[in-house]
Amino acid sequence: MPAAPDLTWPALLAHWTAVAQSSLALPKTAEGERWRAAVPPIINLQAVTFALADLGRLTRPGEKGLALDKSEIIIRSGTGQLHALWRGDALPDEVVKLIHDAGTALDAARDRP
Repeated sequence: MPAAPDLTWPALLAHWTAVAQSSLALPKTAEGERWRAAVPPIINLQAVTFALADLGRLTRPGEKGLALDKSEIIIRSGTGQLHALWRGDALPDEVVKLIHDAGTALDAARDRP
């Protein structure tokens, strides 16, 4: 598989840096604090989703199994954190989609040889 273009990582990093920075501007309300607390698990879920798509680049024996196990832990942890933040309320659609995408990426990675 060819390496990703040089701009992919910097662009992705810039995007998530901007997300993290913009969370500082959230209002000092309960909802703003909830979203601010959600930024780290959201970034973790996005990172694992993208990493799983690139899993075929691993070359060491046994590395894929370990990566899948770690990914599952990250997804469960992030999902749990987000559900705890919205305890008693429905998760926002964007968060539901994010969790779904991470789970789908994990399933797809497990199915690839």
